[in-house]
Amino acid sequence: MLLGQVLQQLGEEAFATEAMLALRDLPLMVEVEAAGEHFGESPGEYALGASRRFATLASNEDWLGLMTALERADDAGVACLKHMLEWALRHDTTESDDGCTSGHCTCKGS
Repeated sequence: MLLGQVLQQLGEEAFATEAMLALRDLPLMVEVEAAGEHFGESPGEYALGASRRFATLASNEDWLGLMTALERADDAGVACLKHMLEWALRHDTTESDDGCTSGHCTCKGS
C-alpha cells in the first residue's frame, strides 16, 4: 500500500490501530494516544493531523531527517509515519520560538 493511501485511511479507527501496531513501538503508541486524548482526537486522527502538519510546517532539516530515515528503513511507510509522529509529538509538547504552547501549533518554524 502506498503511503498516501495509508495516510488517507488513518481516519478509520480499525486501520489506524493496525498502522500504529505496525510501528512496533509501544512507548510511541502510548504517547500518540495521550496526545490524541489531549486534543480530543483518536490516535488515527492525531496521526493524520501529524502527517499534515509535518507536510506543511516541517523545516528543511526535518525533511532531510525523514529522507535519511527512509533510506535506512526496511518499510518506508512505517518509517515515514513514525518520523512524522515523533516530529508532531515534539512540536505539540514543547514551546515554540514565538512562545506558542498550545500544541497543534501552526506557527511556521515551530
